[in-house]
Amino acid sequence: MRSYILLLCGMLCTAFCFAQGTIRGTVKDSTGKAVPFATVNLKRKASNAIVTYTMTASDGTYHLTLPQDESIDSLVVEVRSVGYKSQVKSVAGAAPVDFVLRASVNQLQAVVIKSSRPVLRTHGDTLSYRVADFSSAQDRTIGDVIKKLPGISVASDGTISYNNKPISTVYIGGDNLLDDKYNIATNTIPQGVVNNVQVIENNQPIKALQNKVLSDDVALNLTMKKDAKLQVVGQESLGAGLPGNYDVNLNAMMFKDKYKAINYLKGNNTGTDLREEVVSHNFSSYMQQLDNDLPATVLSLGSVNDPALSRDRYLFNNSGLLNLNNLVNLKKNVQLRVNAYYLHDVQKQDYSQKTTIFLPGDTVRYAETQHNQFKPDIFHAQFTLNVNQDKYYLNDVLLMDDNRSASYSALNTNGTMVNQSFGDNSLSFSNEFNIIKSLKSNNIIQVYSYINHMTEPENRIIGPGYNAALFNASNPYSQLIQGVNVPTWFTNNYFSFKIPGNVVTQSFRTGFSLQSQTLSSNLSVVQNNNTINLESDSAINHLNWTRKKVYAELAYDIPGDKLKANLTMPLTVQQINYSDTTYGLNKSLTKLYFNPQLRVKYQTGLETYVNLFYNYRNETGSIGDIYQGYILRDYRTLFANSSDLTLRQNQMAALGFNYRKALTLFFFSVNASYNHVSANNIASSVITNSIQQRVMLPYPNSTDSWTLSGSVSKYSFALRTTFSAGINWQSNRSVQIQNSVLLPFNTTMETLNFGAETKVSDQVNFSYKASGIQTDAHSGVEVSAYHIDQLQQQAAIFYNPTDNLQFKLSGEHYFTRQQGNPDLKYFFADASAKFRVKKWRTDFELSAVNFLNVKTYNALYLSANTLAASSYTLPGRIILLKAMFDL
Repeated sequence: MRSYILLLCGMLCTAFCFAQGTIRGTVKDSTGKAVPFATVNLKRKASNAIVTYTMTASDGTYHLTLPQDESIDSLVVEVRSVGYKSQVKSVAGAAPVDFVLRASVNQLQAVVIKSSRPVLRTHGDTLSYRVADFSSAQDRTIGDVIKKLPGISVASDGTISYNNKPISTVYIGGDNLLDDKYNIATNTIPQGVVNNVQVIENNQPIKALQNKVLSDDVALNLTMKKDAKLQVVGQESLGAGLPGNYDVNLNAMMFKDKYKAINYLKGNNTGTDLREEVVSHNFSSYMQQLDNDLPATVLSLGSVNDPALSRDRYLFNNSGLLNLNNLVNLKKNVQLRVNAYYLHDVQKQDYSQKTTIFLPGDTVRYAETQHNQFKPDIFHAQFTLNVNQDKYYLNDVLLMDDNRSASYSALNTNGTMVNQSFGDNSLSFSNEFNIIKSLKSNNIIQVYSYINHMTEPENRIIGPGYNAALFNASNPYSQLIQGVNVPTWFTNNYFSFKIPGNVVTQSFRTGFSLQSQTLSSNLSVVQNNNTINLESDSAINHLNWTRKKVYAELAYDIPGDKLKANLTMPLTVQQINYSDTTYGLNKSLTKLYFNPQLRVKYQTGLETYVNLFYNYRNETGSIGDIYQGYILRDYRTLFANSSDLTLRQNQMAALGFNYRKALTLFFFSVNASYNHVSANNIASSVITNSIQQRVMLPYPNSTDSWTLSGSVSKYSFALRTTFSAGINWQSNRSVQIQNSVLLPFNTTMETLNFGAETKVSDQVNFSYKASGIQTDAHSGVEVSAYHIDQLQQQAAIFYNPTDNLQFKLSGEHYFTRQQGNPDLKYFFADASAKFRVKKWRTDFELSAVNFLNVKTYNALYLSANTLAASSYTLPGRIILLKAMFDL
């Protein structure tokens, strides 16, 4: 009986192993030593075709996932490793397939192998691109190469996405030098010093939480060549041209294991916006994670749409940026980092716009011409101490930001001259402290604390005598002054306890947050005799606000190989108090909220997975939703609110499928999402030819949005070309009250993208990108149904007749069609020639940007029942001679 039971158990174990579809084993040499990084192929006996593959771990072990449709009897396992003879074995039931490799004694002949076939290397969650496989002679920075990598896309603002998912950061040699300001790296690091670009999926940077807490982040890592680790690296450039242009880039970089730095000074007046260098790509999601809703800038000079052009096509600037980023590894797993920059700019803009707003029984039109000037001065400093060990993690970040700007506008609106000046000075600091420790019991404790203070006094002056009928009882006056400030204190603190298990990690968290704000504003009139008085009794605010939260959270993480999941169930008690004695306002609101969130990632195959996301959030309005005194937000928009606080229920669901075939360099993803937001109030606007007034009314309201998207990327070995394509469909539905009529709005946008990056030969490269956009907008007003078609195309050809000579010719084409208006067509062309003097190790480049000298650009913008026709003045032709050399 015992023998039968053991036999039955063995059969069940065999069946279980095959149900799991896993073939395991070890690879050793003849001395019994493990052979790491050996290639293990699962192949069909008949055709010798590879079904799947993997590499051995550092201890020589491996496991292969058996495809469901394959018969085990038709397969063999092959092992290959440099310096050893390859071996092939059949699979015998559920027994491990072990190998003992013999050293190869054959003397290899000296051969030179030339291959232009790119290869992607995978190891666990890491995918490696060899930079040399995709780079070309004209590529100067690593960002130029990343744009060409199959499966990776780069947006116009520098945001990098892998298989349609934005990345979290770019590591340099495994170190986090820049957080999410990775444009600094991609726009500065020479591509010649980078060996590999690695994509790290499920990136969990905190070692104490690895394999315990789910992370669905994707990060990039740049592995540096050995030579780049031994010396200072730099690419310097000095340029001057016509009409009165300059471009300077002086930098010094170091990529040693103990010390990494990217320091540079840049300046130009050629339209390159240096603010894009320091963009924080994940700032909004980071603030949401902190639960810190910072007050937005309240005032502006007026609504100006940016044209759908590359920013350097339309920007008049004179900017300089000093950027310092330094990281020191004090000892193993202990880092000190300093990031600081100062940016000064002077920007000019000449702009005109005709706006048409379709209303029931009426049509409102604005004709505006603006001559604007912006002068931002931005200072940022960050100090980070990081200890990241297997059992202990500490991170302390001290931040300070001082942003000052002065703006001016000469405006003609519907024939009335208006002069504006606007000062906006923002000062903030914060400290974030996070400590995590793994106990002897393997349980994990965490203590977290964040504190932030921010103040942003804003002051805008409008004159002379603007809209006297509305603001000064039809009496002439000198100036209208609007001032606003919302100083804010915020802190969030919690304690967390995690219990890792074999399959599930349980987490318990409890904490509190506190936000304290005061919104002060006044709208004053300066009379012709220089006396100052309030515009009216309802043109002032002194609103005090506190928001207190106490929360407890239960979370479950499954960080498995095949199934990864996270379920978070927070319970929050929130109390809000707000008062303004000017209006006899004194209210409080206490609510109990449950905001669950679920994330699931299921590996359906070796290189395919399905991801699911669901989130339900109870949200409350901010201090900006309840001020009762009027604020003139721009010269024709007057806002006030009711005393009732906005309460929203926000539900979002998303489903996606991702496919990758690294062997053939093929990537595919498709995603769908739905977002429903319901609220207890609705915006009500009164729109006339001279002013817009808006208040919030206590009526139920909801918005719905749907998004469907898909992307595909494939490298063609035969054509030496990376092809990419994408499709996106968005639909948004909402309602507003305009001039006392409830209007439903429905806007639909469809986008189709296509791109190709090809190496025609070793001397000729070609790139092409096209984007087609269809926009439809409908409202309750029949005449406001509009349809706009747009097509944008970019092409470039590079020719390198010799190693010392390069030519580039590129062009951009923009087409817009809207029924009832003439078609808008624009073509921009650029050309450059670069010659290298090897003796001086210097490149000389002569470039002509916009050499067809296009100086105006017209565009159409469609939103709900508003159609805007805009016209922009462009810088025109720029001729630049630049000298570039390496340190």
